[in-house]
Amino acid sequence: MPRPHPFVTYLERLSEDPGALAALRRGLGRPLGTVADMYQYVVPWVPQGSTRRYEDALYLIAALYAFHPESGGQGNMGDHFVLTRQPSDDTAVERRFVALLSSHPDDLPLHLRQAVSYLKARDVAVNWGQLLRDLLHWGYPDRRVQKQWARRFWSSAEQQGTTQEA
Repeated sequence: MPRPHPFVTYLERLSEDPGALAALRRGLGRPLGTVADMYQYVVPWVPQGSTRRYEDALYLIAALYAFHPESGGQGNMGDHFVLTRQPSDDTAVERRFVALLSSHPDDLPLHLRQAVSYLKARDVAVNWGQLLRDLLHWGYPDRRVQKQWARRFWSSAEQQGTTQEA
């Protein structure tokens, strides 16, 4: 099991500070790294010479965490979406999940904001450290993150179906 990411541990400590969370939430729906209120919380965590991908991932995770400061989720987004499945609306959950998997890196902040909002409404905690690691690998040509999420989502559903039939 991977160790907690220090930035996520820092965000968890900030969850006791409503002003800090409000400042970080101002980044939702705005271009990454453009909201000055976020700088005091994020800039110290961006090492000199970091890639744009790394910096953007920190800004996105900070804003999303401030929106849904519930830690303790296990696994990846595929696991989180499995927890929202209900027989009555399984197709809607799948459609939402496929839209997230299909996201171009430029559109990912919007789709993740929608996904986190959906998870928050269903009281599903997010594994923020895993999401940060996944964001850093999102645009890879082999689509490893998307395949891992899909594997967890559909294999869990298949296992649930097998368990229910038994």
